[in-house]
Amino acid sequence: MKAVALSLAVSPCPNDTFVFHALAHGLVRGAPPVDLTFADVDVTNSAAEKGEFDLVKVSYAALPWLLDQYDLLPCGGALGKGCGPLVLTNGRTEQSRTDLDGATVAVPGDRTTAYLLFRLWSADRPPARIEVVPFHRIMPGVADGTYDAGLVIHEARFTYPRYGLTALADLGEWWEKDTGLPIPLGAILAKKGAVDPAEAAEWIRSSVSMAWADPAAGREFVLANAQEMEPDVVQQHIALYVNEFTLDLGEEGYAAADALLGRAAAAKLTPAVPLR
Repeated sequence: MKAVALSLAVSPCPNDTFVFHALAHGLVRGAPPVDLTFADVDVTNSAAEKGEFDLVKVSYAALPWLLDQYDLLPCGGALGKGCGPLVLTNGRTEQSRTDLDGATVAVPGDRTTAYLLFRLWSADRPPARIEVVPFHRIMPGVADGTYDAGLVIHEARFTYPRYGLTALADLGEWWEKDTGLPIPLGAILAKKGAVDPAEAAEWIRSSVSMAWADPAAGREFVLANAQEMEPDVVQQHIALYVNEFTLDLGEEGYAAADALLGRAAAAKLTPAVPLR
């Protein structure tokens, strides 16, 4: 009998394609076939709330609305240091901004970790207006004056100077200085009743280990799906977001997630939720 494929949704970003190449291509021994979907995290956050995927990459900030249907896996996600979201402004203007008073800020999703960090960071001096904008439109929109500032993630850390933009704040640096913990960005969830979380964790860990052992095996797949096609930027992206926390959250990883969601709940930005 043919095995039933598991539905998996991740982003097309290099860290996800690097991590999941072996699993998505049937190279992990004992794992079922996988039906792979690529989508931005704002889309997967909403899809997971509807229970649309068996395995799915979501924002840690979205977990309070998802853990009734899904189990948080201890691997496969994105945590780390020096990899936080940036608040960007237009560096070409005669007088660059030093704050966000009266500003319109473009953000990549209202339940993204980036936006939750932004809300915690700007709580005392919030901007005038927030607009949810597809990620690829944020930097061009700040550059052409459509938005006063933009909140960006991923490869934008390496490419924003090309748009003439300036980093007003690095929310990762702010978080790390304040907590001493890594920043919890993206989490992998397993749908309850559809996939055993312990088995799924083993498949994903195998996929990560295979990628590290033979990076060349998935290079064509990673480059074909990268929004930023330059190989050097792709490699910087993978090196930054695929790390020891990708293989195992460990106590420090869970502590980071608890700190983020605990602060969010205390500020009444999200419902309180236990992770374990």
